[in-house]
Amino acid sequence: MATLARFLLSCFLAGMLPSLAWSELAVGTIAPAFSTKAAQGGADRTFTLSDALKKGPVVVYFYPKSFTSVCTEEANLFAEAMPEFERLGSSVIGISTDTIETQREFSRMACRDKFPVAADPKGNVAKAYDVLVGLGSLVFAGRTSYVITPDGKIASALTAGDAGSHIQSALTSVKAWKARQVR
Repeated sequence: MATLARFLLSCFLAGMLPSLAWSELAVGTIAPAFSTKAAQGGADRTFTLSDALKKGPVVVYFYPKSFTSVCTEEANLFAEAMPEFERLGSSVIGISTDTIETQREFSRMACRDKFPVAADPKGNVAKAYDVLVGLGSLVFAGRTSYVITPDGKIASALTAGDAGSHIQSALTSVKAWKARQVR
C-alpha cells in the first residue's frame, strides 16, 4: 500500500511541480549527447541523438510515467502530429524512467508506432537534461520538451504540466528553424 501511495503522490506532483522541482537547459546551449535503448512499434532499437540530428531537428520530450493519463495524452498528441513533424524534416523521441519492457507496449498503444520512446530507468539521460526529479526512493523525468537543431544546439525548451503545449511549442520551434533554412 505504501508503494501505491508513493506512486500516486508522484503522479500528482509530476503534474503540479514542473516549475518548482526542476529546471531546463538553456536555449542556445549544446544538447547532451546520448544513446539509449528505445522501442518503436513494440520492437527494440537503439536511439542515438547524433544519428537522428543528421536527418534534421529532433524533439526530445521527457515525461514522468508511461500509461498515466497526461503522459498517454501527450504521446497520442505527438503521434497525431507526426506527419507535420516529418514534413518539416524533424523527428521525435519520448523519454521516461520506465523500463524497456514498458516502453515496448507504450510505443504500440500510446505512440501508435509513430515514434520511439526510450527507457531511462536509472535517469541518466534525464539527469543530463536537468529534468530528473526525486521523491524519496522514486525518481522520474519531469515533463519537459526540447527541440534540438542539427548543429546540436537547443532551440527551445518547455517545462509544463499539460500535454498540448509541448506539441505546439515544438512545432512552432521546428517551423521557425525551417523558415531560417530557406533563406
